[in-house]
Amino acid sequence: MSDPLPTPAPVVEPAAAALMSRRFRGYLPVAVDVETGGFNVTTDALLEISVVLIDMDNEGMLRRGASHDFHVKPFDGARLDPASLAVTGIDPWHPLRPALPERDALQRVFREVRHAVRAYTCRRAIVVGHNAAFDLACINAAVGRAEVKRNPFHPFSCFDTATLAGAALGQTVLAKAILVAGLEWDAESAHSARYDAERCADLFCLVCNRLRDSHRGADERARALGWLSDAAEMSGDEPDSELPPL
Repeated sequence: MSDPLPTPAPVVEPAAAALMSRRFRGYLPVAVDVETGGFNVTTDALLEISVVLIDMDNEGMLRRGASHDFHVKPFDGARLDPASLAVTGIDPWHPLRPALPERDALQRVFREVRHAVRAYTCRRAIVVGHNAAFDLACINAAVGRAEVKRNPFHPFSCFDTATLAGAALGQTVLAKAILVAGLEWDAESAHSARYDAERCADLFCLVCNRLRDSHRGADERARALGWLSDAAEMSGDEPDSELPPL
């Protein structure tokens, strides 16, 4: 698990920050995985949350960054489906499980994400997940229950690696996509939020790096059409710039 103390904000080269802030329209991709007590985000417990930061070098290549993950105490009245617990292997009431209340866990995770967003001069983070809509829905439901006011993630947009892998690799199952991409997969570690988030981050980086030339060409055409300029990209003129503050 992550150290409960705050970690230093990442040090990012100005050239890398400039590239990252343009690559995804001012949004910083952050891989997320959650483990839960079921599939109903409103009634079922959030048991583990992991975020994996995604870094960029001065050449515009993405790579997996730091991981931050926390066990979470079931909220009052939360449902725990025995079938889900059997898959994850989580014992929510184990005396040695270092679990935090939802609000505390979310605030610690969000703090790390906000550090990275600012280091890359982005406006906000965006969830990267395998079937990402579920992870984002879990976060949003927990944010509502815990009354957390400063959520760094875009409230409804996300990058789904199941879709990306299906298009780029012909596989939508995370384990199969990882293997056909030439990466390693440890079946014994699967269904750990941290492991799945790290593999998801690796997959996202691999696909995006292979599309780097495509992005550069599209970026040049967008500039030629007058859609983009260095001054306008972060000016807040886009429709979703009215999102709540970080």
